[in-house]
Amino acid sequence: MTLLRHTSADQDVQREALTVNPAKTCQPIGAMYAALGLHRCLPHSHGSQGCCAYHRSTLSRHYKEPAMAGTSSFTEGSSVFGGQANLLAAIENIFTVYDPDVIAVHTTCLSETIGDDVPQIVEAAIDKGLLPEGKMVIHANTPSYVGSHTTGFATMTKAMVDYIAQSSGAEKIRDQVNLIPGWVEPADMSELKRLVKLMGLDPVTFPDTSGVLDSPQTGIHEMFPAGGATVDSIRSAGDSCHTIALGPICSGPAAKALFAKCQVPQTTLPLPIGLKATDQFIMKLREINGGFVPDEIMTERGRLLDLMTDMHQYFYGKTAALWGDPDQLVSLAELLITLDMIPKFVVTGTPGKKFFKRMGDVLGDHAQACKVDQGSCADMFQLHQWIKSDPDKVDLLIGNTYGKYIARDEDIPLIRHGFPILDRIGHQHFATVGYRGTTRILEQILDAFLDRQDRDAPESGFELVM
Repeated sequence: MTLLRHTSADQDVQREALTVNPAKTCQPIGAMYAALGLHRCLPHSHGSQGCCAYHRSTLSRHYKEPAMAGTSSFTEGSSVFGGQANLLAAIENIFTVYDPDVIAVHTTCLSETIGDDVPQIVEAAIDKGLLPEGKMVIHANTPSYVGSHTTGFATMTKAMVDYIAQSSGAEKIRDQVNLIPGWVEPADMSELKRLVKLMGLDPVTFPDTSGVLDSPQTGIHEMFPAGGATVDSIRSAGDSCHTIALGPICSGPAAKALFAKCQVPQTTLPLPIGLKATDQFIMKLREINGGFVPDEIMTERGRLLDLMTDMHQYFYGKTAALWGDPDQLVSLAELLITLDMIPKFVVTGTPGKKFFKRMGDVLGDHAQACKVDQGSCADMFQLHQWIKSDPDKVDLLIGNTYGKYIARDEDIPLIRHGFPILDRIGHQHFATVGYRGTTRILEQILDAFLDRQDRDAPESGFELVM
């Protein structure tokens, strides 16, 4: 598949409605990913089998792990008359056969369009005695024709607060902090928890896909892996002294809901990718823990600074194109600015009124040199048009797997980052957040530049030391 190989560089196609290769996926995928971060939870797609198959396959192709989920398996009849009977049967079967602690139901376009009322159906299930004692069903409305996978993630995370989190009414626990990590890899969630613990605090992390989608091979299939946030831990979130939400799109709604429900003070920060954003994260934890930063974290920061200094000569003035999720893009752009690189083109398919302002704040004086677009027509087609028509193109592409076609057609190095990554294995084991995670991104970027330099060098300029 090619995007624009057949078009000329000066061709500029203006569109009002058509989207070609969108820079997003649909809400239920995000809801399913968030639900997998709840221990002993079975996500359930209330819609057709085809929808559920797409959601599961996309997650499994990215994480190279099975994404367990149920489906209401809508037929023609349920598509017309509603899916209540299907969901009631599913609730009974799932608790009888698989025995999860929680079923996390998310809706699809079909069930939303016909107007299924999931809370009412769950009440009917309770009345019929289909919910075993101690078990629960939570739900999130996630039609695919609005939002994106990131907003679906946010909606299911907020549902965890709405259904589970409680306040005991006692004094807040001074060293317990809620950490809502946003849509990041399982290794990122492990890294964030490690940093919070090093700061002397006890994190209540939800959702938490570490130990679920990066679980070890033991030779024994576990329907519910050992990882994930437990119901009890999320229930205690109402007694925490503070909530740190990483990324306003994915984590902000849950943090605000927890404040409204349990009066837990909350702070929303950018994803801690890069030096500045990680500094903000650590300084917030420092405010909460009474004002100390352990030597181990200071050493990690120092190593990153040293690496940035050593690599700066290769990064200075280089340009990049970014695409993907808003929370990721803002932090990545800030990292590139810190390295004296220039984010030249940025697109995201996720809607949201504040994205342009957030990007403007990060880009600062570079804003005039950067094209930023958002929405249905901010797709890979548009990004390819921009790159193709730019006489200097860009030096680097950073985004998900769908950018490999642009990389091939325009002969530009690609760093795979974000979701989905379908053509590489193991990325869920390597964090890109925090000081240590940022060193991995820097290594990837520099390797891409130097590999390119080696490849293009004439025989006389092919150097052992670069």
